Amino acid sequence: MNESSLYIIGTTILYIVGIFGMVTSTRRSVLILRISIELMLLGINRQFIIMSISRSDIAGQLVALIVLTVAAAESAIGLAILVVFYRVHGTIAIESMNVLHG
Repeated sequence: MNESSLYIIGTTILYIVGIFGMVTSTRRSVLILRISIELMLLGINRQFIIMSISRSDIAGQLVALIVLTVAAAESAIGLAILVVFYRVHGTIAIESMNVLHG
């Protein structure tokens, strides 16, 4: 096994941990769901960077940079919404979020 295949295995494990977190945290906490999504995004970004380096192409690194920028904005907005929801309702449990139906 070469070095890049070990990194690919590591990114796959990171992605699978994110999927496992999303599947097992249903009806518990929104924060765990958000962390699981971030783990999946980090696994994919790492995969883009590994492939970009192994092929000597900068396109994968640029895509990873764009994905990280969008993920950071999404996290900031999502956490702000959760803080406001907590202040209004006193909880951020998924069961209590049915009030968001408009």
